[in-house]
Amino acid sequence: MAGSSGNIDQVVKLSQAISNTPTGVVEFFSGLNIFLAFTAFLGNVLILFALRRVTSIHPPTKLLFQCLAVTDLCVGFIVQPLFCAYFMLHVREMNTNSLYYIFKVGGGLTCIICLVSVWTSTAINVDRLLALMLGMRYKHVVTFSRIRYVVISFWFTGTLFAALWVWRRDVGQKLSATFIVLSLITSISSFVKIYLKLRQHQTQIQNNFPQGFLSELGNQLNIARYKKTVSSILWVQFALLVCYVPYGVSAGTKMRDSAVPKLATETLIFMNSSLNPVLYCWKIGEVRKKVKGIIRQLWCC
Repeated sequence: MAGSSGNIDQVVKLSQAISNTPTGVVEFFSGLNIFLAFTAFLGNVLILFALRRVTSIHPPTKLLFQCLAVTDLCVGFIVQPLFCAYFMLHVREMNTNSLYYIFKVGGGLTCIICLVSVWTSTAINVDRLLALMLGMRYKHVVTFSRIRYVVISFWFTGTLFAALWVWRRDVGQKLSATFIVLSLITSISSFVKIYLKLRQHQTQIQNNFPQGFLSELGNQLNIARYKKTVSSILWVQFALLVCYVPYGVSAGTKMRDSAVPKLATETLIFMNSSLNPVLYCWKIGEVRKKVKGIIRQLWCC
């Protein structure tokens, strides 16, 4: 009961903040989110079909990319429509009880999807670090079945966190924020280790180049391909940081009591789901090629 009353108080406070916000501002952000929901849904459907046809990406790594695309798809198909419905129904002066249930459902789903998205992004970074550190043993250690269990655990744990958020929003928020920060620290640490390892490898190649020209040339080609993959993941991680950090700043300050920062920062988080398909097509050549092929087929039909 204490958790429910706390959530109702949050809805009342948010309702008061929205009431003090011009209707045009609320309608603008709602319209923007409807557009972003459409682009996120369409873009990630194309990415999922393209990833099924891609053969150059290791299957466990591809499964992680597919999981990330599914979370982005869910944002466009479920979370953003609920987000728009909540604010637009408030403008139409719906009663507090109806808004409360939309608030609980939308907030719980957002909690699940955002956590799974951040954890999956971190898992992709760790996967690339393991590929570099383990060498030939990588494919025997990082198997499809193990990654599948990791993905299932992400969704299960995210659901538990969402249940906690619905029951005790303050506790759920603090715990989720802690795990997100730990995930981001893990991602940054992985990139630093990858950078240092690649730098060390480059130094070794320069020192040993005359002794083993052909083998080192093959290594150089593999490293070049690896760098392209890491570069694409780095851009995805950078986009995630840019989209998530403003919300964290506003949530930790008095700005959270105002509706406009909440609308703007949450819209920025949702925008990440529309940006990721663009980054995949830009940085991963085979994905771009497959997406173009799918669009041509649809255009012909």
